[in-house]
Amino acid sequence: MDLALAEARSAARRGEVPVGAVILSATGLPLSVAGNEVEARHDPSAHAEMLAMRKAAQVIGSTRLDDCTLVVTLEPCPMCAAAAVHFRVKRIIFGAYDPKGGGVDHGPRVIDHPTCLRHPEIIGGVRERESSLLLKDFFRQLRG
Repeated sequence: MDLALAEARSAARRGEVPVGAVILSATGLPLSVAGNEVEARHDPSAHAEMLAMRKAAQVIGSTRLDDCTLVVTLEPCPMCAAAAVHFRVKRIIFGAYDPKGGGVDHGPRVIDHPTCLRHPEIIGGVRERESSLLLKDFFRQLRG
């Protein structure tokens, strides 16, 4: 989570919503790290999770991240949760819960849906306070 939080802070400095993500190999080594790049890329799908999963797939040369863990500072949205299923991520660890935009513990609960292709292990609330404060501070400064 340290790497993901560092990426979230970096994203905030770039004017992006402070979300960071890391893909860990089966042995716990980082395969990829990314922060949000929605504004920079003019791409609403450039969430930290999407970028990290795409990079990891390129690194290992496969569309499947079977034994990998996605670590992200914010509960994945429905798009990212669905992508994690399609990338076949084994585990999702996230920091802050997202009652408004989340897709794992909130909203459509994509992974709990009976038609979901795979059901990765979910661990939420890891360093939740830190992750949440980053987001709150960012939006407080934005509103000025």
